[in-house]
Amino acid sequence: MSRPLISFLVPAVLIGCRPAPGGFDPGSVRLVDLTHAFSPETLYWPTSPSGFELKELAYGPTPGGWFYSSYAFASPEHGGTHLDAPIHFFEGGRTADEIPLEQLMAPAVVIDLSERAAADRDARLTVDDVTTFEASHGVIPAGALVLLRTGWDARWGDRMAYFGDTTAGDASKLHFPGYGADAARLLVDERRVAGLGVDSPSIDHGPSADFQVHRILAAKNGIGLENLTGLGQLPPVGATVIALPMKIAKGSGGPVRVVAMLSR
Repeated sequence: MSRPLISFLVPAVLIGCRPAPGGFDPGSVRLVDLTHAFSPETLYWPTSPSGFELKELAYGPTPGGWFYSSYAFASPEHGGTHLDAPIHFFEGGRTADEIPLEQLMAPAVVIDLSERAAADRDARLTVDDVTTFEASHGVIPAGALVLLRTGWDARWGDRMAYFGDTTAGDASKLHFPGYGADAARLLVDERRVAGLGVDSPSIDHGPSADFQVHRILAAKNGIGLENLTGLGQLPPVGATVIALPMKIAKGSGGPVRVVAMLSR
């Protein structure tokens, strides 16, 4: 994972775009937000002791006559659209604040598993799926962020539909699609991707009891992006993703704003 990734940003998005006089011209690209908003309704892992909390500290006119609003928020690291830092599943792995910025900005590779997931909610990405994708779109480059589209973002907000179970405090009855361990090994060990993302609750599929995909990824200091949305708006290749989490010192992850950029 030591290969600089930022070099992919220019060829993936900005070639042929005319910059503004002061630098980068945001009007030259199309931006796609891949992030669910955080609110008290945000879904968290079943064993999470709490969810997202927003407390109003001030809202309204001040004695001086101007308007002022301020809030306090609290949230577990792993819920909503969030990043898994390597230390989440690998002792000695990078913490959230140690992840290089270059690893958080990379070309996106979007693999579509939505048709199979619609028929089998426990579907997993396989090695054959990866090689079939590469036969059409080329070998997945080192440093890419692989994003698995399952269509699960359409179920967001409905815990039963999204997780396959509503038992509080119990993660043993879950059913949703994700990556298979063999596919993860191919992507992480051989393709040397920067990270794996998915629009379902976890990069491991719901019935997983040993979280092999998390462990395979974390052992190589890869990052995970979970509970994404809008992957259907991206092409299989050609987008660049920027995924900037809260910079939590010694954190194992945290809320993240994920944005894709496409040439207009």
